[in-house]
Amino acid sequence: MNIEQLKELTKAYPYKVELHAHTSPVSPCSEVSPKQLVECYKNKGYDAVVITNHLIAELLTSEDLEQHLSYYLKDYQEARSEGEKLGLNVLLGLEIRFPENENDYLVYGIDERDVAKAITYLKSDYKTFYKNFKNDKNLIIQAHPFRDGIKLQDADYVDGVETFNCHPHHNSGIALATRYAKEHPHFIETAGTDFHHLGHEGAGAMLFKALPKDSFELVELLKSRDYLFNVSGSIVLP
Repeated sequence: MNIEQLKELTKAYPYKVELHAHTSPVSPCSEVSPKQLVECYKNKGYDAVVITNHLIAELLTSEDLEQHLSYYLKDYQEARSEGEKLGLNVLLGLEIRFPENENDYLVYGIDERDVAKAITYLKSDYKTFYKNFKNDKNLIIQAHPFRDGIKLQDADYVDGVETFNCHPHHNSGIALATRYAKEHPHFIETAGTDFHHLGHEGAGAMLFKALPKDSFELVELLKSRDYLFNVSGSIVLP
């Protein structure tokens, strides 16, 4: 494929979406407020951002699950409100972890009621969560599956893997993740920045033919497998 053909191809995928981003204070590892996130991604030319804040038992702010739900959703709601002002779609996702190990899973195709349900499994184990939470509207993706400390989940218990995790402070084994995905044809591949710090925005993106208006529409686009990856401005064909 020559440069002109590549330019024509990318014209067909005009919508740029971040699938992995964290905000502060809900994700303590992030240094970016919801407002700052929306502003910097709008300035980078993105059309949508998925807020995938960490959902981990150790981060529960209250034994009252309703109170923790309200706390957890606050950053997403603030980002969505700011996005409406600036013209950036903010979608709901989450990155969940269970006490059994350090594995993280990105969940798309959810609403606020689904987050409330997910919270009830935080002290359980991943396979119990998957068996009870998985449905036709969501996708559960193993995040950065080849990063140090991560164990590959049973391929029958994930819908795909994040092949291009572009966090600049971690070696996520992108080549290994890509090869692993190709060995499992049913896997959906995703890409994202794993954004936590100003200056890192825009390292990873997915390009779509349509703009997802919510988390459920994003899942339908991912299931179509009709997308491109954008890694710091370089186009990658999945």
